[in-house]
Amino acid sequence: MALDLQDLMTLKSMGNESGMTPYEQVKVGYMQNKHHTSGVGIAGLVLGTVGTAAAIGSWIFGPMYGNAKANQAKEVAIAAKEIASLQNSATQRQLDQLTNLFSAERQERIAGDINLTATINDSVSGSQQSALTQQQAAELSSINSVMQQTYSDFVTGRASLNPTPVSIYSAPQPCACPGCGCNG
Repeated sequence: MALDLQDLMTLKSMGNESGMTPYEQVKVGYMQNKHHTSGVGIAGLVLGTVGTAAAIGSWIFGPMYGNAKANQAKEVAIAAKEIASLQNSATQRQLDQLTNLFSAERQERIAGDINLTATINDSVSGSQQSALTQQQAAELSSINSVMQQTYSDFVTGRASLNPTPVSIYSAPQPCACPGCGCNG
């Protein structure tokens, strides 16, 4: 037999002080305590509510947070791509410079090899040819002219002559000898 709360209140209000047997008193106390929530029940209710709120929040705000993180990762990837592009263009410029330098060095080496080959061939065959610049030809002509004039002066004896001819002359002087009879 189960008594509900209304039946228990009716029994309690009946007039006698206790009016209930000890069994009924324990049963009424048990039933009254059964309707009171305990600390464990309240803690379970709070944790369940918080868990539900967290689940709903993650369901609503999770995609927004994920999108924000995805956009942030996308921006980082774009920045990394730009940096890599700049580094690639700088590397390409350096490679172009090195290629140009190697090409110029190769052309100089080929030109030097041709000159060296011509010089070796001329030396072996004994027919060396050279070309003087206009300034070198003028200097060589001037040197040859001076050398020929100097050689000519030595051969003719002109180099041993005083460049300004001098004649030895002295004015007549009275004789200073005593009694020599030279009208002195």
